Amino acid sequence: MQSLGYVEGRNIAIDWRYADGMFNRAVELATELVRLNVDVIAAHHTPAVKAAMSVTGAIPIVMSPAGAPLETGLVKNLARPGANVTGLSSMEAELGHKRLELLREAVPGLGRVAVLGSRTDPFTVPYVEDFKKAAAHHGIGLQPVLVDGLNDFERAFEAMQKADAQVAIIQPLFSPHNRLIIEIGMRHRIAVVTSYRDATEMGALMSYSADHAAYFQRAAGFVDRILKGAKPGDLPVEQPTQFEMVLNLKTAKALGITLPQSLLLSADQLIE
Repeated sequence: MQSLGYVEGRNIAIDWRYADGMFNRAVELATELVRLNVDVIAAHHTPAVKAAMSVTGAIPIVMSPAGAPLETGLVKNLARPGANVTGLSSMEAELGHKRLELLREAVPGLGRVAVLGSRTDPFTVPYVEDFKKAAAHHGIGLQPVLVDGLNDFERAFEAMQKADAQVAIIQPLFSPHNRLIIEIGMRHRIAVVTSYRDATEMGALMSYSADHAAYFQRAAGFVDRILKGAKPGDLPVEQPTQFEMVLNLKTAKALGITLPQSLLLSADQLIE
């Protein structure tokens, strides 16, 4: 927002709220923002967007980003979303095929992959369904493990280990807990794959997604246009066109995984 000419305290006020991935809490916080009569709500991840939609049909909502906006009913159309919601689609529910393709190359003899998903996030259904289709295409066993929150992570990885899962793909909603998830994964000798570069820096084996910093920059552009009079329903939803892969060589070595040279050469960043 600063790069667009906004200075907090001078020509803009920003009220921050954080729900820690809990939908009920997100509804409470969104209600607070509506009471404050804010001009725009920028909502990160599908539960936050859904929460904001549940309490206002008038205040513009910018997805910053959200996954599967059509499948989860956030917008009616990407080109003309209508109503009071627009912003960015993360395309996280469209990357299953590519992620499993990369994992087959990274882990020779890959037989079973687990997906750690949220029991309460409406995005979970299209996210897991995308992986089911991709797993069937690649001949890989898929084990969705749905949890309510961080208290279930240990149990979830125990279930993955019993099912002989070699890799756990983490739904983006759990990104605040990536460090804990990676630690549990390493204890159970299960490679963790996320959507976040910083998680790979923490010790995940791989991340593959669009540039998340770019999401927030683009979301600021939506907010700017709306503050200047644009109607959210007239602003097309944007989708990323560039994706990046980051690999952690130290984690691969600790798990006994020898990453092929072809994969190393195609990575955008190698963490050693």
